[in-house]
Amino acid sequence: MTAVNEARTENSDPTQLTDDEIFNAHLGGKLEVGATASLADPKALSIAYTPGVARVSKAIAQDASLAAKYTWAHRLVAVVSDGTAVLGLGDIGPRASLPVMEGKSALFKTFGGLDSIPLVLDTTDVDEIVETLVRLRPSFGAVNLEDVSAPRCFELEQKLIEALDCPVMHDDQHGTAVVSLAALNGANEVLGRNIGDQRVVISGAGAAGIAIAKILIAAGAGDITLLDSRGIVRTGRAGLNPIKEEIAAVTNRSGLDGGIDVALRGADVFIGVSSSKVSEDLIASMAPGSVVFALSNPDPEVHPEVAGRHAAIVATGRSDFPNQINNVLAFPGIFRGALDAGARRITEGMKLAAADAILAVAKDDLGPDRIVPSALDPRVGPEVAAAVAVAAKADGVA
Repeated sequence: MTAVNEARTENSDPTQLTDDEIFNAHLGGKLEVGATASLADPKALSIAYTPGVARVSKAIAQDASLAAKYTWAHRLVAVVSDGTAVLGLGDIGPRASLPVMEGKSALFKTFGGLDSIPLVLDTTDVDEIVETLVRLRPSFGAVNLEDVSAPRCFELEQKLIEALDCPVMHDDQHGTAVVSLAALNGANEVLGRNIGDQRVVISGAGAAGIAIAKILIAAGAGDITLLDSRGIVRTGRAGLNPIKEEIAAVTNRSGLDGGIDVALRGADVFIGVSSSKVSEDLIASMAPGSVVFALSNPDPEVHPEVAGRHAAIVATGRSDFPNQINNVLAFPGIFRGALDAGARRITEGMKLAAADAILAVAKDDLGPDRIVPSALDPRVGPEVAAAVAVAAKADGVA
């Protein structure tokens, strides 16, 4: 860990926050709009606004592509939510989700250098959300979907990708998946393991679980066992929705049937993205030298100290334990790279490149307690952005 990250870690303890600190920090919201043009004299006012601005508008009317050069829209990210799956709070509605979306915008600016604007929509109808964003398309350059419940989030993301000519990503799916892959690759570097030889158990078949399974398959994972509240997701199981039927066809090569006790026995890796608790006995039943990612927040599936009695490497989603799996390592750089390259889509290759770039930042001092960089490491965003931009060009979407 670098000196700057050590200092930041020592000066911040998220377990000691008071209500006064939190609510005072949110007074009036966490965002504001700042002018980049000087308005200090009449000439400056005439250039920035009327009559000068009319010349720019006329030019864009004649050539719409000039909007990317002379407005902020091309590099503006819309952070969009309907408030149906906010953090661990569930369906709390669009207004209550707004503080979270403001925070997301602040992260975009701090870690990606990108302007963004929260858009919380008072509808849960997928087609209405798509229509709204299609109509707003001239105002932004990319869409970050946030805190939309599953399985609607899968349909919404796919329809937006088809309807919009700009990058669209549901961060709860793909940001989590990218950082999880980077962390698993980091753990394997430390342990001298190969992802192709590992059986991975994922508890939770919602937005994050499905996306993690897909990216691990793309990265060459040996076998993946996915579980939902009814047990192992497998071909032929009654009651699977279309998304789970699709993932069942490419997972569970071992043909397991049953619950998490069956899945974890002899498994190499456990990734928890559900609220289900996992007992110490189940962790102990995993293969020797196992890897445990208990990512539910604020209460991990298994306490890291308990998991550490049996697993070689343990990670959580919390900042007060080692190896935090934090989406901020991924999404600012992914969107920055996509916009830098002028990408129309975010591809699987761009996500894999992001995971590789995250790991590369930490490679000089990898260890059991450091399999990914700190979320505050200033190198991560630029490195991820550069790798994603190269991948966008290679994939032909730039």
